[in-house]
Parts: sequence; structure tokens; C-alpha cells
Amino acid sequence: MATNSLKKEISFSGALSTVMGTVIGAGVFFKAAAVVSHTQSAGLTLFAWLFAGFLTICGGLTVAELATAIPKTGGPIRYIEVTYGKLPSFLLGWAQSIIYFPANIAALSIIFATQFIHLFQLNNQFLVPLAMITAVSVTGINLLGTKIAANVQSFTLLIKLLPILVIVVAGLIQPGQVEVGVTDLSIGGDNSWASGFSAALLATLFAYDGWLNVGNIAGEMKQPEKDLPKAIILGLGSVAIVYWVINFVYLKTLPADQIAGNLNASSDVANQLFGNLGGRIVTLGILISVYGALNGYTMTGIRVPFALALKDEFPFSKHLKKISQKTNIPYIAAIAQLVIACIMMTLGTFDLLTDMLIFVMWSFSMLLFAAVFILRKRAPEMHRPYKVPLYPVVPLIAMLGGGFILIMTLITTPGLALTGIGVTAIGIPVYYYMKKKK
Repeated sequence: MATNSLKKEISFSGALSTVMGTVIGAGVFFKAAAVVSHTQSAGLTLFAWLFAGFLTICGGLTVAELATAIPKTGGPIRYIEVTYGKLPSFLLGWAQSIIYFPANIAALSIIFATQFIHLFQLNNQFLVPLAMITAVSVTGINLLGTKIAANVQSFTLLIKLLPILVIVVAGLIQPGQVEVGVTDLSIGGDNSWASGFSAALLATLFAYDGWLNVGNIAGEMKQPEKDLPKAIILGLGSVAIVYWVINFVYLKTLPADQIAGNLNASSDVANQLFGNLGGRIVTLGILISVYGALNGYTMTGIRVPFALALKDEFPFSKHLKKISQKTNIPYIAAIAQLVIACIMMTLGTFDLLTDMLIFVMWSFSMLLFAAVFILRKRAPEMHRPYKVPLYPVVPLIAMLGGGFILIMTLITTPGLALTGIGVTAIGIPVYYYMKKKK
């Protein structure tokens, strides 16, 4: 008979590759167009990428304290439960299980299929079937076991960095076509500085999205107290450097007006640097990058409904907490996640699928940042192998940045924010139904 305890198989390298592999995905290639569209300025674009990296690192440093003090599978939903109670933790798990992870898997699968069709000049009618095949293949890899999925994550991380490295090195060495004013933080176009910068920041933060998910596998790490903080700090710091430098190369190679709104900007840059062959290399790099990110979201997303099901807090918990006797993987949770993602592929586009819950996810991130202060006061005796450096400055920076994002999102795109809140709120009656049933 299968056991419900997950094996501790993930090492520091596996956790590091999960952080970087999940974060470095479609965003580094596709979000440059959106950021430049909002800023119309090279200097402000680069500042947005740098500032988003700074905020993400502050958030990572803050949440790492919770992750090591509460190293349980399910990650953030358990930190929220310990601090605020079961309803808020259920709502986070609900949002992640029903929308967040499946939507990201669906969106990344669609992007993978889109790039695959572009590379091999196929008909667009194959888009959704190819996207579904991609998602099925990644889920299949994860069903083979955590160690295999982590190895795939490490492999794709190494491969995906190669085209980025080639573009960066060639772009820095070759004379630029455009002079980039790094210190000029003025905004172009008709946007006000605050609205333009906040929209650009939100776009960059999507590119950094995924850093929080490594906490989901803390319960399967060999040394979470030691390895998890290092993985988050080193992983996010490296990602921030990669993002800033490659965007500098974009802006040095192409004028801002040729990048704004141009989803093929990275290919155009490669064509400028290497000719037509460069464009195909970049497309191949994008395929590998997206596949690695898809694997990261699949691997971490499976653990969320499983963690809730272990305590009979989720619909169909009896089935979702089943683990394969051979591979020790929550296979029903994996299949359920795949089915929801495939349904989403038929209903939405990349932006529709990924933008809806960004506001909600940052709302929960704010709760996590505040949780560090609350638990320090409420439970000073709690074992904390790692503590946030420069406390309380670093958590306060994370909270101020998050607050700015939430307020500006409500002002500039209230429909998006309210939709995210509404979808999450559906989980409230579900929670009370499950509680009554229990």
C-alpha cells in the first residue's frame, strides 16, 4: 500500500535549478515588448527590470525565513495557515490549484506550440493540439518521479542559458546601433511616469514570477534549512543580472520603437547580431526555455492540491492525496492539473491566462511578507535556521513595493484586479462546504 509521505530527494542544485528554471522562461523573451511599450524609454526600461529584480530578491529573502521555519510541502499555503488560519490558506491553495498553475501551464504550452510552429513553418491549426501534447509530455516526465523531473529541470536550465549567453556576449562586444541612456529615467509617450512605470514593473514582475514556488518542495528537500535560502538568493540574483543585461543588449541593438509591442524582438536582435541563422537559434532557445519553465510549474503545482488533500481540505481529497507506489508522486493531482490546463488552452490566450491572477498572487505575497513580522512577535521561540538579513528593512521594502503594485493595478486596470478577486472568492463557499462535510 502506498504511503503519503514524500521522499526527501531534492538537493541544493535541484532547488536552485527549480528557482531559476521556473523564473527564466517566456518572460525574458516576450515581456521586453510590453515593458518598452509602457516606458518608451531605454533608461526607464532597464530601471524597471532592475527594480523588479530588487523587489523580488527582497521578497525571496523575506519568504525564505518562513520556508525554512515551516519546511512543509505546500509551501506558501502552509505559511499562510500558520499565520492567519485555514480560510486564507485554503484560498491561496484554491487560487493556485484551480487557476494559477494550470493557467501558467496552459499559457507556456501555447507559447511553446507557437514557437514550434514558427520554427518549422507549420499550419496554425496545429496550435492547440501541439500545446496539449507539450503539457502531456511534461506531466508524463513528472509522473516518472521527482528525481527525473529535477534532472530535466537542471538540464533545461543549462541549455536555455546558452542562447541568452551568446546574445549577451555578442551584443556587448559588437558596436551598438543605439546609444542607451542608462541614467535617463524619463518616460516617453503620453503615459504619466507613475502609471507607465507601474505597468512596466507589473510586466517585469511577471517575468520574475515563479520564485515563490520553490517553497512548495521544501518538504522534499534533503536540507531545506540550509539549501532553500541559498537557492532563492543565488537563483534570483542571477536571474536579475541575466534580465538586465539581455535587455540592455536588446536596447543597444534595436531602437525602442522597434522593440515596443514586438514579440519577435529577441529574434530580430539575433538576426542583427548573427544573421538569419541567429533567429532560428534564438527560437530553439525559447523552446527549451519555455519547456524548462513548464516543467518547473508542473513539478511545483502538483504539490499544492496534494498538500490540501492530505488534510481533507480540498474537493475530491480522497483521490488527490493518492501517491504512486512506484514513483512516490501524487499522480491524481498531476492528472487533474493537466486536465484543467488543457481546458484552458481551448478558452484563452497567453495574456488572458497569465494576467488574471497576478494581482491576487501579489496580494497573498503581501500577506507572506507581513507574516514574518507577525510570527516574530507571536512565536519568538520558533526554530528559525535562517532569518531575514537587515530585518525589518528588507521585509518593509518588499511590502512597500508590493503595495505600490496593488494600488496602481487597482487604479489602472480595476477590471483585471476585481476579476482576480472574484475568482478567488469563489473558494470561500467551497471552503465552508468542505468544512461542513468534514
